[in-house]
Parts: sequence; structure tokens; C-alpha cells
Amino acid sequence: MDPIPYGRQWLDEDDIQAVVNVLKSDWITQGPKIEEFERAVADYIGVKHAVAFNSGTSALHAAMYVAGVRHGDEVITSPITFVATPNSAVYCGGKPVFTDIDPDTICMSIDQIEDAITKTTKVIAAVDMAGYPVDMRKINEITEKHDLIIIEDAAHALGSERYGTKVGVEADMTMFSFHPVKHITTGEGGMIVTDNETFAEKLRLFRSHGITKDPHVLTRIDGPWYYEMHVLGFNYRITDLQCALGLSQFKKLEKFLSRRCEIAGAYDKAFQDIPNILIPPRPPWSNSRHAFHLYPVRCTGCDRKELMLNLRERGILTQVHYIPVHLQPFYMTNFGYGRGDYPHAEKFYEQELSLPMFPRMTDEDVNRVIDAVCDACKGVS
Repeated sequence: MDPIPYGRQWLDEDDIQAVVNVLKSDWITQGPKIEEFERAVADYIGVKHAVAFNSGTSALHAAMYVAGVRHGDEVITSPITFVATPNSAVYCGGKPVFTDIDPDTICMSIDQIEDAITKTTKVIAAVDMAGYPVDMRKINEITEKHDLIIIEDAAHALGSERYGTKVGVEADMTMFSFHPVKHITTGEGGMIVTDNETFAEKLRLFRSHGITKDPHVLTRIDGPWYYEMHVLGFNYRITDLQCALGLSQFKKLEKFLSRRCEIAGAYDKAFQDIPNILIPPRPPWSNSRHAFHLYPVRCTGCDRKELMLNLRERGILTQVHYIPVHLQPFYMTNFGYGRGDYPHAEKFYEQELSLPMFPRMTDEDVNRVIDAVCDACKGVS
């Protein structure tokens, strides 16, 4: 039998045809599919603006820039995230400041945020780890008190909901990722959603070299060819090809989310009584939905590495999410972080194992994973 990876895209003939249609059209780079994709996501989330980028990392960089992060400004975030979250602050000259995680949510400890705030704090970058919707109500109370900006890294959380509200509504800017293992894919891609028109305009400027042809802001007009560069932007533009794929995928988002939740439910039932395994948390609020980009178990009574290798021999491919960012050599060398700084994050890293989780998994695949994990847990110590 073929190995089962921890994540995989699901493309069908409709997706392929959507891309072919664009290839046969007049536009393959900057065309109408970009705005159509942006509008579809904005309407789904319930916000005014969506700005698409060529990656989630590019989108985060743009959001940090637009939030005003510059040299010496501090950005508070979680150490359990992909490096792109804090890196996006460093790109702008900022300094990432971490809080430990809350073991009950695997997200940043909200109780530690205020202690981390200084006079140079500019942004709180909350991360919806694995698709768990971080408690934005509590974070908003803090940011309003201290006049800070919230950038929500929802790379894992497209379609997540908390107390009846979709993730993407409550932060100043929210980033979604369209990498192949995410909920929908554009190959590579990302998006910022926001209700702030000024932020949206600056995001669009930043993703296209800082260049504008808007007659309302040009300092002069020499002719119909004329454009001006107003800020030092980047070429972070997504293409019509990618957005055509994204639009086709987006039509299947709810089906994909439903299947992820079904798989998580089967895992929960199978693993909840295994003493060696701690299943991931669920949101405590009514009318909430965990998007389950990942299914991160914690190996509390067995050796994680031994379990991972045991499962690999059985054709079950797992992954670890994530090595704590503060333990990366770059952050230890340049910002002085070290072991022991965030003990809950470090303990989580030592125990975490992401099991296969993607909507194309069949019931047979799910049962293979369950049987392999249950059997393997008996053989590891």
C-alpha cells in the first residue's frame, strides 16, 4: 500500500479545467480572476477587502509593513508557529517578542500578553495553531487598552469559527495561506482580509513594487502610460492562473472542512482512551469550529521519535509542528533567546506529532492510521 502523508492537496478535473481556461484567455498574470478570487473570500469571511499575494509569508510581510512596524518596534507572537510569522516582523526591522503557549489551546498565552507589552510594542500577531481559533475577544480587549494592531496568522484556520463569527472578522488584518497542504490551494499563495480601506490600499501598493497609477494620488500625469513609485514595495503579486485554481478550490471549501472534522472526530474517538496520547483541544465556545489543518497529538507517555519511526515503517507519515522559533539559531544569535525561555512551548515541541489529516483521505486510510497508531503505542515506551 502507498504511504499516507500528513497532508496533501486534492485537485480534480474542475480545478484543472479552470487553469486551462485561463491559459486560453488573454490574461495569465494580472487579470480579472485575482479580483474575483479576492471578492469571493472577502464575502465568505464577511469583510470589505481581501488582497491576494504570492505566498502567505509575503502577505504577512505586507501586513507588518502596513501596520507600521519599523526598526525597533516589537511584535508579540507565539513561539509555536512557522518561522514566517516572526520573520515578517524582522523583515521590517522589528523585534519579535514571544509569549509562552497555553497548553490548553496550543495558542499564545493570552494571560502573558500584557506583561510582554512595552512602549515600543506595535503589533500582536496571534496564531490559530492547527486551526484552533484563538480567543480574539480577550486579545481585542488588550489591544484596545494599549492602542495596538492585531495581525491574525490564520494560515491554518480558513473556515474556523469562534462564537458564531468566522476567523478573519475580528483582527485588523488576517492572513490565510493557500499552500498545497492548507484547506484550499493556489499552488503557493496567501491573502490578507481586512475591513480597513486604508490598510487594503497600502497592501495593494506594497505587493506591486510600491507603484500606483491612481490619478488621485499621482503627483503629476504625463500621459496614459504614467505611473509613480510611492513606497519601496515588492513583487508579491499572485497570478490569474493561481487565482483561477483558488476559485475552483474555494467552491469545495465547506466539503473539505466537513471531511477534516469527520476525520478529527474519528481520531478523537479512537485515541481519547490511549494513555500514551493526548488528543488536540477543541474550542470551548458554542457556535465554534476548529478547521483542523493539522491533527496534533501529544505523546505524553511514549517516545515521540520512536513512535514516528514506527509509524513510518507502517506507511503512516507524520510531521512535527513546530520547532519553537526562539530555539532557531537565527533567533538565539540575533535576539538572545535560549532554552528554557518558554517551557510550555518547548514541552509541546518535545511531545507533538501531526497525524495524517487531509480531506482526500478515505475511511480506509483513516482506519489504517488509527490501527497503526493504536498498535504502535503498544510497542513504544
